[in-house]
Amino acid sequence: MKFWGIHAGQTGDAESLFAEGWVAIGWHELGDLTQIEPNRDAFKEKYADAYPHSKPGAIPTSAGQWFRFIYELDIDDLVVFRPKHMQEIRIGKIVGPYEYSPTTSEGYPHLRRTEWLTTVSTNTVTQGARYELGSAMSLFRLRNYADEWKSLLDGETESGEEEGEDPTVAIVAEDIEQLTEDFVLKKLSTVLKGHGLEYFVAHLLHLIGYQTRVSPEGTDGGIDILAHKDLLGFESPIVKVQVKSSDRKSGHPEVSSLIGSLAGEESGLFVSLGGFTQQAKNLARNRHKLRLIDAADLVEIILNNYEELDARHKSIIPLKKVYVAVDD
Repeated sequence: MKFWGIHAGQTGDAESLFAEGWVAIGWHELGDLTQIEPNRDAFKEKYADAYPHSKPGAIPTSAGQWFRFIYELDIDDLVVFRPKHMQEIRIGKIVGPYEYSPTTSEGYPHLRRTEWLTTVSTNTVTQGARYELGSAMSLFRLRNYADEWKSLLDGETESGEEEGEDPTVAIVAEDIEQLTEDFVLKKLSTVLKGHGLEYFVAHLLHLIGYQTRVSPEGTDGGIDILAHKDLLGFESPIVKVQVKSSDRKSGHPEVSSLIGSLAGEESGLFVSLGGFTQQAKNLARNRHKLRLIDAADLVEIILNNYEELDARHKSIIPLKKVYVAVDD
């Protein structure tokens, strides 16, 4: 028994079709999908021709959805659909082959006849299953919670849990945190790679109360940023900062070099997106004037100070504040 999640467009504009006993996907520029050679490469080529400005990485994902809709979504497969702005989820069964009908819906001409079998309240569905159903794709396999959807289809609900508890809540919260961390790190390692990351770290230090000076590119002498509390940089504490944007772990020699550059009451800060070798961590241990910041630490600092970031850096790392349910 295969379960699929499907959306009626980003704004729910195909919901009227769904209510009439169809499921549908858009991309009307493609024409009749049966005219495309039935293999994934042909679908990718057709997508690239129809949408020439698409990013290369998006082509396999989008083209794959069309291919699945016509060739992998079988009759008697189950589809799960949540209407926009409604506290219900519908489960149905595919009962017809692929049809191309631009007269039925100009924006959603790719259709499969569907029999809706049941409607359940979102309150009867675990947070994890709802989260999986919220995929950004239009058509996708539901694998992690297939047993739950089958139970709901059979009229069964989860039992044995204390009222109000949902064991998937913690999993969902952790997934969202991990996705956010991955997104931020990807932006740091691509858009802000190299000297851009040095300026960004300087900006973060400024937000937490430091004046900063970034060394000119290529002439830092091992020190990328000087940070200090007073305006002129004469008074302690003075912090010397080294920044590495590569995904390679920074090792003992690099950390040792930063330590060797410190004089008197100066402190050292080493920021490395690739993290640190165990030897480097051992070297830094018990040195109260030295702090190592890896990718996870940097993301935490960014999130804690995100609202204070300047407009440029917010546009590079666009985030929206949301509330996520967590266990007590």
